[in-house]
Amino acid sequence: MKLQKACKHCSFITEEDTCPLCGNQTSRDWQGYVIIVDHTRSEIAKRMGINVNGKFALKVR
Repeated sequence: MKLQKACKHCSFITEEDTCPLCGNQTSRDWQGYVIIVDHTRSEIAKRMGINVNGKFALKVR
């Protein structure tokens, strides 16, 4: 299993060096995560500005 990284811009968690959603650089330094199953009905997704389903970091450095 590869090391998971989080995007510095949109917080999406991936194993890639660049984010597949926005194309920005990812970081290995992140904490906590939330899994969004239905972004259209999720209050957390609205507050975090997330408009796709997936796994997102709560804090990225």
